[in-house]
Amino acid sequence: MESVLAARTPDVAVIGGGIIGLSIAWRLSQRGMCVTVFDAGRAGAEASWAGAGMLAPGGEVEAASNWSAFSMQSLKMYGEFVAELQEESGVEIDYQLCGAVEIARTAEEWERLQARAKSQRALGIASSAGDARAWKAVGALFYPDDAAVNPRDVVQALIRSCLRRGVEIRESERALRVTPAGVRTESGFHPSGAAVLSAGAWSGEVAVDSHATPATFPLRGHLVGADLPTGSLGSILRHGHTYLLQRKNGFTIAGSSTEHAGFDRTLDPEVVRDIDGRASSLLPSFAGAANKTAWLGFRPATGNLLPQIRKLEGCPVWLAYGHYRNGILLAPATAARIADEITSSSEMDWSSLPACR
Repeated sequence: MESVLAARTPDVAVIGGGIIGLSIAWRLSQRGMCVTVFDAGRAGAEASWAGAGMLAPGGEVEAASNWSAFSMQSLKMYGEFVAELQEESGVEIDYQLCGAVEIARTAEEWERLQARAKSQRALGIASSAGDARAWKAVGALFYPDDAAVNPRDVVQALIRSCLRRGVEIRESERALRVTPAGVRTESGFHPSGAAVLSAGAWSGEVAVDSHATPATFPLRGHLVGADLPTGSLGSILRHGHTYLLQRKNGFTIAGSSTEHAGFDRTLDPEVVRDIDGRASSLLPSFAGAANKTAWLGFRPATGNLLPQIRKLEGCPVWLAYGHYRNGILLAPATAARIADEITSSSEMDWSSLPACR
């Protein structure tokens, strides 16, 4: 028989300590739940650490769907989410409601951009004419509601808030299987009342008893960053698949790439040069910027590139993974939805669980 190694019996076990898992753990702990987070490595050190933090339905949403509405909902939640998290954790979060400029360099691009903006306005995504001459472009649109956040700040604040609320974060503990009674990790079996699978691109590697969950795979992305004068790039700047955004301290991030390369962590110098060149063409001052650096991350993708945010039928397990390029953006709404469903689930009798010890 498998030994039970848990030091306490949590109400909810959260598998994955990225921005999604930590946001869910934080919201559950605020509702009085006893929560344990299991992470195979270090909390917040994968896609959440690598992401640029662009909160930009203007650059992502093109047509109406359940997920377009969910993205807009999450963007509207972000200001309060950050303010509450800052107040509770004492960590300052670099969050900027800076808007975004998207440019077109040819007449054909401008025609497509205007058509997209017309469709987006019907969804509630506002845009207006931008200053094309400033960017030597044929046309430009300004998206006033697009924003940027430093996800490393968010994760640091979430970790601190979770720990203050008694959440146990177990790092370097890979989850292997989820059962109705708890989670089996490399160290043994850990009972819990419910579980949330939110391990990003690794979620598909965790088995769930009696359920076939959607497979996941990583879509690797490189980014390049450099120091520029503070305030030298006011808004997010986009052209096609290239974007630039600037932190409050002047650090400017350019992205990105999309690569089917598995979990290969080797920086590709050709990809880095390509991003650097595209970014420098878009913002000439980036070419000679100081302290240039590059890094990569693994976007968590599913077969249809759509998130899995739902409860498994007949099982106290919730899925919260597959956010692809929008994990940072969708964290507030995902956490709210999962926390609401868990605390209101008619299948769960929380009063019957042992006290967290």
